[in-house]
Amino acid sequence: MLIQMRGICKFFDMGGQTIRAVDGIDLDVENNEYIALMGPSGSGKTTFMNIIGCLDAATSGTYRLAGNDITELADRELARIRNREIGFVFQTFNLLPRATSFKNVELPLVYAGVGVSERRERTRDALKQVGLADRAAHRPTELSGGQRQRVAIARALVNNPSLILADEPTGNLDSATSAEIMEVLAGLHEQGNTIIVVTHEDSIAAYCNRVIRLLDGKVQTDKRTQSSEAS
Repeated sequence: MLIQMRGICKFFDMGGQTIRAVDGIDLDVENNEYIALMGPSGSGKTTFMNIIGCLDAATSGTYRLAGNDITELADRELARIRNREIGFVFQTFNLLPRATSFKNVELPLVYAGVGVSERRERTRDALKQVGLADRAAHRPTELSGGQRQRVAIARALVNNPSLILADEPTGNLDSATSAEIMEVLAGLHEQGNTIIVVTHEDSIAAYCNRVIRLLDGKVQTDKRTQSSEAS
């Protein structure tokens, strides 16, 4: 079991009123699942994503990720888990503007203390996986939006994480480029990666083989589908 969550809650106190952003969610995720996490604005999906990604701590409940008990970890340990176990892909790419594609992808390995020779090999492999081996020396301003997101996906892959967490990965892209990015993610899933995509678009969720919908901080539906490709 890659992810095991029980009774996950996240409450906020706003002006004396308690906001139950995430309200008692249980979640199991096996290795090599491809999941869409959906819900309207205010449903709790962003807060829940932050908890899954170890960017925020739950108010209560238990969380195990890749055998690690996340519940009581200090910030330093959470940062280590994030770098080792989770690859993040963001809507806004979050690339360093003055760094080349190669340097952007290599950065997590630098933080992880990986040696230079291994760093270079793994970075080249990650760029090759997303079809950008010939763009290694290009900076973000020299790339299209789709190419920037491919660099971001390569960066997410480079540490061989247990989980790829993609937050609205096509939100800044046109429909044709969005389809290209989802095909890249579908290919990674076929290679054995576990992927959770946070999206509000049914066309994006159609690539996934499990769709979880949140409403008012709770799981409204959790359905498995037969196809992992968009119709």
